[in-house]
Amino acid sequence: MLKGLDPLLGADLLYVLAAMGHGDEVAVVDRNFPAVSMSTRLVHLWGANVIVAGQAVLSVLPLDSFVPERVTRMEVVGAPDELPEVQAQFLAMCEMSEQRPIKMASLARQEFYARARLAFAVVTTCEARPYGCFLLVKGVITNLPVVPGKASALETPGPLSGG
Repeated sequence: MLKGLDPLLGADLLYVLAAMGHGDEVAVVDRNFPAVSMSTRLVHLWGANVIVAGQAVLSVLPLDSFVPERVTRMEVVGAPDELPEVQAQFLAMCEMSEQRPIKMASLARQEFYARARLAFAVVTTCEARPYGCFLLVKGVITNLPVVPGKASALETPGPLSGG
């Protein structure tokens, strides 16, 4: 256990999120998603619905601000413009986490599956509501906090810097 982190952020999930680079995608999906067959990096968050899992992920993962589609949902088959409650709640959670409006893109089911196969990782949840499947694009952190009395690793002269 670490201080200040959501308890859902175990070692496997923290490793995956830290290893992701800018522009990489992570899929956060419901319990019906074929995660095992679609992912080379799979993290299970048993006991968490997609909203709680998304909150945990976004507590440490910045969303990309360089692309308009930083959050993508799976469309409802036969009703692509319908926004189920789980998707509206996930969007509201993303906007609260980022403290800015978010435009949520959508993909048809098979297109979503194809993109999810390319995702850096898949995080599966116990979300029971259908269409609780999302792709999040990792952004960058530009305003690292400064700890009083401690120099950051980037500011400390090292053996090669001549300092």
